[in-house]
Formats: sequence, C-alpha cells, structure tokens
Amino acid sequence: MAATDTSPPGESAPKKRGSLSSILIGLGLALLLGAGGFYAAYQGVISVPGLSGGSTEKPEAAETDMSMEALEFLPLEPMVVSLGSPGRGRHLRFRAELETVPGRRGEVQSVMPRIQDTLNGYLRAIPIEELETPSALVRLRAQMLRRIQLVTPKGSVRDLLIIEFVLS
Repeated sequence: MAATDTSPPGESAPKKRGSLSSILIGLGLALLLGAGGFYAAYQGVISVPGLSGGSTEKPEAAETDMSMEALEFLPLEPMVVSLGSPGRGRHLRFRAELETVPGRRGEVQSVMPRIQDTLNGYLRAIPIEELETPSALVRLRAQMLRRIQLVTPKGSVRDLLIIEFVLS
C-alpha cells in the first residue's frame, strides 16, 4: 500500500523557516568576531606585523634618524649639456648634490664617473619642450634619482637635491 500524502496539491515539501535567520545570525557573529579581532590587534593584544597601534618595537635607527647631524651631502660636478640640434645652441646648466647615508659617502664617491655619465646621457635624451614645462623638474628629479640609485651601491643614496637647473 502506498503512503498517503496529506499536503495540498502543488506543494511538495514544507518550507524551511530557519535558513534565513541562521544566515543572518552567522553574518552577525562573523562581523562581531572580525571587529573584536581588529580591536585586539589595534590595541596590541595580538601582534600583527605592519600595524602600529600597540607595537612597542622601535624601527631601525637608520630609517628614522633624520637629524641634521646624520645628513651627508656629496656635490656633483657642475654639468653643461647641449640640447637639441647643434645649430640651435641651447644648453642646460645643471648642478646638484647627493644626500648619502652616513658613512657611505666614499662608496658613492668611487662611482662618481658612472653617475656623471648616467646623468649626462639621460639629460641629453630629453626633448627641450619637455624641459620647459612647469612640472618637468619634479619628474626629472625622480627619474635622475632612480638612475643614480641603480648605479650606486644599494641603499647608499637617499636623495638628489637640484641646486641649479638653467636653460640657456
């Protein structure tokens, strides 16, 4: 004999009422646990690298020491670079200094001919129109610093300070 089905025609099974509420409860608990974990990490209860909330570790002195005594500057030889075609006679007078890491000035000094060659080649390749734009100096400084850092010992040059940049 077959079992009798007492549900009305068109309905195959009873609806689950608890599924939506269980999803909402799960999401609420996940949100609450995530917020609690963040708060604990931020307060320093849980140690998380890169989060500075409750960390008592001091960063390396070489990275944070920006006092005036720690600065060493190495002047570059003044450069006069001819720009464009020879008939136009345009020149760039350029003078700069390198900010070096204390105690590594000698290492940078030993590769000075390579630095001069890199800057000379880079400046000659730039179109005159690009040099005349108002924002050129910021962009050029970043490009030159990157090129200098590639030809010097790693981590020895911090910055490039442009002292003179005159188009004539």
